[in-house]
Amino acid sequence: MDYREIIQVLSPCGLGALAVDAEETILAANPAASRLLCRPDGLSGLPLSLVAPAFCQDGGGEQYAHVAFGLYLQQCPAPEADGLPAGGRLIVFREATNDACHDVLMHVINQISESVIICDAENRIWLLNDAAVKMDSIVTQDVIGEDISNVYFPRDGKELNIPQVIATKRPLRGLRQYYSTRYGKNVDIVANTYPAVQDGQVLAGYSIMEDWSTIDSLHKQIIDLQQKLVERSGGASHSRSALSAHYSFADIIHISQSMGSVVAQCRRVAKSDSSVMIYGETGTGKELFAQSIHNASPRASGPFLAINCAAIPENLLESLLFGTEKGAYTGAERRAGLFEQADGGTLLLDEINSMNITLQSKLLRVLQDGVIRRVGGMNEIRVDVRVLSNINMPPYEAIAQGRLRRDLFYRLGVVNINVPPLRERREDIPLLAKHFILECNRKLSRAVRDISGETLERFYAYDWPGNVRELQHAIEHAMNVLPDDASVITPEYLPAHITATAHELPHPARQAAPSSSAGSLSDAMQDMERRTICRMLRQTGGNISESARLLQMSRQRLQYRIKRYQIDIAALLANPAENENDT
Repeated sequence: MDYREIIQVLSPCGLGALAVDAEETILAANPAASRLLCRPDGLSGLPLSLVAPAFCQDGGGEQYAHVAFGLYLQQCPAPEADGLPAGGRLIVFREATNDACHDVLMHVINQISESVIICDAENRIWLLNDAAVKMDSIVTQDVIGEDISNVYFPRDGKELNIPQVIATKRPLRGLRQYYSTRYGKNVDIVANTYPAVQDGQVLAGYSIMEDWSTIDSLHKQIIDLQQKLVERSGGASHSRSALSAHYSFADIIHISQSMGSVVAQCRRVAKSDSSVMIYGETGTGKELFAQSIHNASPRASGPFLAINCAAIPENLLESLLFGTEKGAYTGAERRAGLFEQADGGTLLLDEINSMNITLQSKLLRVLQDGVIRRVGGMNEIRVDVRVLSNINMPPYEAIAQGRLRRDLFYRLGVVNINVPPLRERREDIPLLAKHFILECNRKLSRAVRDISGETLERFYAYDWPGNVRELQHAIEHAMNVLPDDASVITPEYLPAHITATAHELPHPARQAAPSSSAGSLSDAMQDMERRTICRMLRQTGGNISESARLLQMSRQRLQYRIKRYQIDIAALLANPAENENDT
């Protein structure tokens, strides 16, 4: 059959076809080829190397032609054709975007360290990534298409996770499971298992698994290291060890009255053994206060241990806190937990609202009775530990969201400390900036003296969502890009998001309520803002949280503006008919 007839027959089938001569110049192309190659104006006469370089080599190889964003083509075997010139050939190709995407995703899934297994809706094994093959010692080609229950056999009497999520359409997270493979390999895993549901139809189920032996090994390393540190620092009450608190109240840089009140409160709290919950936004320095409380307390010579509840896997956190007994789980050994190691000292639970609710109930018992029970153990161990906790959201909000038990809050929050954000103590900015400059001078071997007045105004105008930590990073950024001969930080060397702030706030020393008769645009805008806040507070009966929600700003930001404009909420509600100008 003539090549011209062949390429036209292939077009309705969605197959592109090109006829090229010995010099790889296109002689003819069918409509499907023009569409797939994104050449609506025609292809005849164009060099093949220009439109699809991947097709220049004969043989119909596996290489993709990437002709446009999100569009991949691949060659197909070409039939014999008559009428081609000497050295000419016929090229047939199809759209292969899905194939290319599959290959890319398979490459990605094989690079991740977690094991992944996917089954179709009938529980037949569809895919195992390289990590799963290694962990389970599976011969992939022998198990693809088989029912998962014929390959994996639970050793704990429970049903396999994937069939459960396919049947219920509900995920199972953080579950531990023991199983054997039909090849005799025993495996202990922690898995997150999900159904793949599209428009109510279950397409597949898959598990993302971690080998528990790896997690357990990490657990042992952490516990061993901390035990060695405890032993090394034992009896050396005056030497600074790795388990000591390094900061004191003298390290808290401030001149503001609000921060001074918090420091004074913490100094008084430090003298007792009561539990303290420290609330503050990210970057306000909560751990600085926790360490300072410990160092000013009668427990200063004891250990200070801290653990971030958000950074440790749920299954590991309980073992780290309470310790383990030999045989508690596969490979478990007899080890002391953080409560035992902190005996006579202080334990800081950072981001306590990230701890699992079930584990929170076990922690509550420790706080009530002063005893712990190791995982897998029967004996009760009495401990003498002062517990401090940090939380980065309002405690009652965490309770309302189900992230903090109310009864645990009453135990941990015998004393509550609220660390103000930087935007509510802007008068501390110059002192903090100077402190960070001195620190960076030592670290970067610089000789920067200060920040310019214009830079300070930019700092006053910025809301500092990252608080003191963000200010520290802004100073370090500026000192890294500042010319070697410069000794003052000017605005052009600040991070762009700080200099691009859309609104400006006045210097703390000039925060009087604006006059309604002010002539400048800035004053008029501030007056309008004050009127709006007053109206919203009246509307919500003085409820700051509800007012902040309606005004689409944070509660802390609204509180700052109420203070800035000297709005007396009680007087405002007592005179509902009074004109806002007189408020």
